[in-house]
Amino acid sequence: MNQRGAEDPKYIRDPDPAEYKEILENYPSIKRWSAAPELKGAIEFGKYLSSKNVLAAIAHTDAVYEEVLDAFQNGYSLATHFYSAMSGVTRRNAYRYAGVIESAYLLDDMDVEIIADGKHLPEPLLKLIYKIKGSSHTALITDAMRAAGMPEGESILGGLQNGVKVIVEDGVAKLPDRTSFAGSVATTDRLVRTMMNMAGVPLLNTIQMITDTPARVMKVNDRKGSLQPGKDADILIFDDTITIAMTMVNGTIVYQKN
Repeated sequence: MNQRGAEDPKYIRDPDPAEYKEILENYPSIKRWSAAPELKGAIEFGKYLSSKNVLAAIAHTDAVYEEVLDAFQNGYSLATHFYSAMSGVTRRNAYRYAGVIESAYLLDDMDVEIIADGKHLPEPLLKLIYKIKGSSHTALITDAMRAAGMPEGESILGGLQNGVKVIVEDGVAKLPDRTSFAGSVATTDRLVRTMMNMAGVPLLNTIQMITDTPARVMKVNDRKGSLQPGKDADILIFDDTITIAMTMVNGTIVYQKN
């Protein structure tokens, strides 16, 4: 609950086998699912997800290293929106414990994804993540909600009828009381510019973080993520300011700048 961020607390619950098994049985389109590994039943949940070839990820969590290690050994291979809504070093009864952040750094094979909009994470943390995890274990994500591409102002995170009211300002979505970010309004080109211009990451390494790495994480790198014979011809062409000039999907041009 402490790491709920902008999530509506009325929907926070422990994993229930009766619920998630029915959901996965009826919705095979689900390819990833995030949970806090310290919750009751979370380890069994991760095992079940892995058995169904669904990516298990760690998110919105106060877990410590021992809990993260247990989760990692039982199917949780990704840290969702790294640093956002997750524990760092904590103290319990005067003793210090490594949190999820330190755990992801220690576990070489754990992947992390970052909201590289220049708001969720400052320059030093973007550089630190890249220095430790590298481009092969770091995926860039927008975490964008419906206000992406829209003018700043009020919006809704989640369902239009029962979602959470947010305000978009300074290039990011926030709760109205400004105590937490509420998703992102970033687009992919902005992530690339941020990593290059703010974090100083070379272009090719940045592109790996937005193409090949997320494709591997999501287990679709047999057909996406790189330009190779036999893979889907999903291609972007952009200039040195990362302004998109052409977009191709499955070999068909769907956008071309005039």
